[in-house]
Amino acid sequence: MELFVELGYGQTTVADIAERAGLTTRTFFRYFPDKREVLFQGAERLEQTMVEALLQTPDGASAMSAITSAIRAAGGYFVDIQAVARRRRDVIAMNAELRERELIKLAKLSASLAEALAQRGVDAVEARLAAETGMAVFRLAFELWLADGEHRRFDAIAADLLRRLARLVPVT
Repeated sequence: MELFVELGYGQTTVADIAERAGLTTRTFFRYFPDKREVLFQGAERLEQTMVEALLQTPDGASAMSAITSAIRAAGGYFVDIQAVARRRRDVIAMNAELRERELIKLAKLSASLAEALAQRGVDAVEARLAAETGMAVFRLAFELWLADGEHRRFDAIAADLLRRLARLVPVT
């Protein structure tokens, strides 16, 4: 992350990263397929955490309750990494390829949540709607959590947004 900030993403090479980490380039490639993945290394673990929490929601819970469980589980993932996450956000914001990769990862997470809801017996359309709604909350909570001067925990921000969503839902 330091190299991406110092040199810029485009100017940082895998050799630079490996050297800074005290590794060989070959060792780097054992852990990452390319330098992009350094910025997205925890995405699979986050997805797994959220899907597991969703699947462990008690039987009979609504799709949105299951999504809420997934979002709450993400809160545990974002403890004590706010400063690093802010630098990551800044690096991604400066590179179109990385912004696209971020969107792909978020879309994959949404699809996995929808699939997990479908496994629970939720109608496919409702599963997608609940997953996309949950991802909107997740993305906004993450954005607010990364804002300069923000000191609240991710899970507190997400809980606030979920309360606000509940007030918005009644449609006439």
